[in-house]
Amino acid sequence: MSETVEMKAIDWAEKYRPKTFKDLIGNKKPLHELRLWAEEWERGVPEKKAVIMYGPAGVGKTSAAFVLASETGWEHIELNAGDQRTADVIERIAGAASKTTTLFSHETDDTGKKNSGKRLIVLDEADNLHGTYDKGGSKAIADIIDKTTQPILLIANDIYGITQAIRSKSLELEFSGIQTRSLAPVILKICKNEGIEIDEAAAMKIAEGAGGDLRSAVNDLQAISVGKKTITGADIVISGRDVKETIFKALAKVFKGKDRKSALDAVQTLDETPEDLILWMDENLPVQFPDVDEKGKPVTGQINPDVAKGYLILSKSDIYLGRVRRRQTYRMWRYAGFMMTVGPMAARSKEYHGFIKYESPARWKRMGQSRSVRSMRDNIAAKIAARHNKSMRVSRNSLIAYYQKLMENEEYAVALASDSDFDMDELVYLLKVKSATKKVQTVYEKSRAIADSKRSPDAEFEKTPEPAEKRSSAATADKNQLTLEDIAKKSGEKKEAQKPEEKNKNQKSLLDF
Repeated sequence: MSETVEMKAIDWAEKYRPKTFKDLIGNKKPLHELRLWAEEWERGVPEKKAVIMYGPAGVGKTSAAFVLASETGWEHIELNAGDQRTADVIERIAGAASKTTTLFSHETDDTGKKNSGKRLIVLDEADNLHGTYDKGGSKAIADIIDKTTQPILLIANDIYGITQAIRSKSLELEFSGIQTRSLAPVILKICKNEGIEIDEAAAMKIAEGAGGDLRSAVNDLQAISVGKKTITGADIVISGRDVKETIFKALAKVFKGKDRKSALDAVQTLDETPEDLILWMDENLPVQFPDVDEKGKPVTGQINPDVAKGYLILSKSDIYLGRVRRRQTYRMWRYAGFMMTVGPMAARSKEYHGFIKYESPARWKRMGQSRSVRSMRDNIAAKIAARHNKSMRVSRNSLIAYYQKLMENEEYAVALASDSDFDMDELVYLLKVKSATKKVQTVYEKSRAIADSKRSPDAEFEKTPEPAEKRSSAATADKNQLTLEDIAKKSGEKKEAQKPEEKNKNQKSLLDF
């Protein structure tokens, strides 16, 4: 029976997948920009050769990709997380596809639509593409975007999970959750097509339970409709009793609602710890209680008393959370949750009308970015440590700074990049820039050329460090080869052995910065 239900759910999801842009609901702005990008490809090769569509699951990103291919008549090739996505596989499949047109270019299909010869390359779950697991997949994608003559579309939930080298070359389109009032008509339409009677109130309950996720709404409807020809509000209560509240619905009940018990119940069913919930409250409290007068006009020069009272209560709630962390008295979570939920409701002295979008905690975004930076730093440190036979600690705390200072000189940057095999993202970090600039690309291309010319079949097996004399002679013979002694000398690490009068007054060591 369960297998039958699962098969039914799969069939429905595919059966009602949008076929045209008119069938897609919500996200009008990113969809419009996506169509403009496709039109640029029809006229030639645009400046941004790739698009990143990102946002929560179930909001139509993958459907938009299929609709784009269908509406334009483009063929498409898809690589998802279930496929092997190493650099070799990506280059063999996506790389080859990005350089050639289709065999049926400029011919018409069964619907009379002309094939422009474009081939859309779709990479799903692009934020799960990491160098460690996919063995150079991110670097391969960045290189393919540079060389492609075909449109590339990447799909992700978290934009920060995609490397900066890819993001700097792509057009970023953010998709958001679909509003309840837009989901309900879809549910009514599906029921009509399936011969199921459902009232608008029941459809609205299903839409509210989906939390902006169209796929979840369709799945819930399918589960409820098994064995039924009529769906009422009572069916939704029974079938949806285990559906948890979304954080956005809970925030709405706290900041806009009047029923404190309903708000508490919503918070208690959340899959969020009190430590996470207080961050949501902290981020949204000042924008949900804006500084406006009775007529709704902004008031400057004063703090909204409701915001001040709300933060005072949140601070007391944070004290309870601190005691939980120090003493592991988790029963205090209950008191903290009560205060951070009922507190802002009690602090509200008037009704605040109008919808203001709820934002996720900015701290999470900063932490996500810092994790990415730390991971990049550790990858660089590992390469430097292996090259100079030093520990990760010395490499991370000292040598990276030496490299960054030396790489201000383009000649040294090329030499170091070729010797340590730094990729584009690592060069962005070492050159201390925000994106893959022309300087970064120049250094990368030159370093790759040098590395390719030096590479030999036995290079990977040379693990034993050479004697200092041999390294010194090699450095003399090849000015692009830098040793640890060179770095120490250039950075001023040995300056205590030099006489002050011998130092160039216009030259500063790394320790002088």
